[in-house]
Amino acid sequence: MTPDSFTKPPRKPRADGERNRARLIEAARKVFAEKGAGAGLEQVAREAEVGIGTLYRHFRSRDALITSIYQQEIDTLIDAAPALMNELEPLPALREWLLQFVDFLETKQGMADVLSTLIGGTAALYSGTSECLAHAIEALTANAVDEGALDLDLEPLDLLRAIGGVANLTPGENWRQSAVQMIDLLLKGMQRDSD
Repeated sequence: MTPDSFTKPPRKPRADGERNRARLIEAARKVFAEKGAGAGLEQVAREAEVGIGTLYRHFRSRDALITSIYQQEIDTLIDAAPALMNELEPLPALREWLLQFVDFLETKQGMADVLSTLIGGTAALYSGTSECLAHAIEALTANAVDEGALDLDLEPLDLLRAIGGVANLTPGENWRQSAVQMIDLLLKGMQRDSD
């Protein structure tokens, strides 16, 4: 066997490395929410209680860190759909996921000035988001329709557009309450037993 013919299997990330990565993302989310686009990576490392070298081992740039925060938010939201469908009845599962969508919008709004600092803009970052969200909301609504809980006379993605519209058009801090009211209004109007 020659040295070139032997390849090592890919190394699994170490548990402490994974913990540090998670701590850095959480710390960055907090620091960016508090300080906005002016927050430095040194502040993020301090908040995570790691050295700046550890931060750069996990995230080669500020953009990589910002992208990871956004991607984690999307992944969490997408992963919640099948989990909720397994844990809850169809209508409560749909409502809970829509509430988590509101949480996602809140995080996204809180990071808007930070996201706007990405080199090259946010188009690449946002490019697959609509499709991922569409798959999740379609699965949740189909589950509710199949179980006889909803009559759906609109595109499932329109539910998200309505909630997003409330988030974008309602001034100040009250948008979240308005978004929850919109969720309840939409679901009530689509329930089969609401006639």
